[in-house]
Amino acid sequence: MDGMNVARQEAVKREVNEAIEDGLWPYEHQDTIRMRCECGSADCIAFVNISITDYERVREHPRRFVIARGHQVHSVENIIADTFSYAVVEKIGEAGAIAERSDPRRGDVD
Repeated sequence: MDGMNVARQEAVKREVNEAIEDGLWPYEHQDTIRMRCECGSADCIAFVNISITDYERVREHPRRFVIARGHQVHSVENIIADTFSYAVVEKIGEAGAIAERSDPRRGDVD
């Protein structure tokens, strides 16, 4: 799987998680929620449990994604954090540039 396809798959999954978060009731923002793994595999059906606060910390950086442990693609990303239930990765190179351009919070979606 090439880096550009990985980055595009992850961007799509990030948009799904953004929609999940947008649909929460105000009191639910304190809870741990179940979100889609944002890895680059089109076939991945994994979920991760993460608090909204922790997800927001990840989303402060447009090159970072929350993935299920072990779903890293070494050629396009580095692990930033590894928890019991998920890992945070940061895109590098061209994959990082795609992640930045496709970040729905930046308003510059391709």
